[in-house]
Amino acid sequence: MESPLLQSPGAVPADAPDQEVAAHYGEPAQEQRALADGTAFVDRSNRGVVRVSGPDRLSWLHSLLSQHLDGLKPFEPTEALLLGPHGHIEHHLFLIDDGEAVWAHVEPGAAPALVEFLDRMRFMLRVEVADLSADHAVITVPGPAGQGELAWPDAAGAVTRIVPRNEFPEGLRPAGLWAYEALRIAEHRPRLGLDTDHRTIPHEAGYVETAVHLNKGCYRGQETVARVHNLGRPPRRLVFLHLDGSVDRLPAQGAPVEIPGGRTVGFVGSSARHHELGPIALALVKRNVPVDAELLADGVAAAQEVVVSPETGANAQIDLRRRPAKHG
Repeated sequence: MESPLLQSPGAVPADAPDQEVAAHYGEPAQEQRALADGTAFVDRSNRGVVRVSGPDRLSWLHSLLSQHLDGLKPFEPTEALLLGPHGHIEHHLFLIDDGEAVWAHVEPGAAPALVEFLDRMRFMLRVEVADLSADHAVITVPGPAGQGELAWPDAAGAVTRIVPRNEFPEGLRPAGLWAYEALRIAEHRPRLGLDTDHRTIPHEAGYVETAVHLNKGCYRGQETVARVHNLGRPPRRLVFLHLDGSVDRLPAQGAPVEIPGGRTVGFVGSSARHHELGPIALALVKRNVPVDAELLADGVAAAQEVVVSPETGANAQIDLRRRPAKHG
């Protein structure tokens, strides 16, 4: 569903999968600074919104997802993953319970498949699942969250909220998705489908820190999570890239990451131009790539910064080197 803000003067649509919202409104650098300073909001209304109601909702979701949800307190934001049978990530959910229902927002276009899966798993339990993407939308606004809001902490001290569709805040300028993505990448936060592929498991992208509970009961894909955590190492790891600022282009999403000599060791995820750091990106590379190796991302020289440690797994302390959010 295309956002009405795309009709604003200067609005430019974002690339897929975000083509239904604006990449920017004509001033991308100023929009990014305004978002970081707490004077702008971001329209993310292309994201899916799902609601799960019924008295069995928390125990039921607890049995299906990677997070400990049985007993989740009202308005306590959290994240969870729906994994495939072999532990590959299928959905990344941002969850909150309002006391009557669990609300979730997911990647653009993901809500129908998620609802279809959840509907198949209801059996005789007292739960109802609904795709509310047509009536509700996701926006990111300056924080903190108010009491009783459907809100999650987000990049640069902002909060992400679920609100009625086309209800935008007054007194703030709109900032395009380019602004939000630059701040997200700078904080080393991966995005499912851009910084991951169909083979990605939670340890590789660092989701174990935010969206996986390692001491809960069985759920689909848990065997892979437990095996890597207790016995092995993930085959790949997320890295942050400082890109060569003299190059006038950003690497394409999905393009190869190489080491000198031309050997491919991974792929480029999200990339952006940050108002302070310059051109940056996230990438998924083989675990055994030396942490000090110079890389080429789609032909652009890049210095890597560790996000997920090569030692993650096998009961090692997970060391996610995320930048702290800037709170205004």
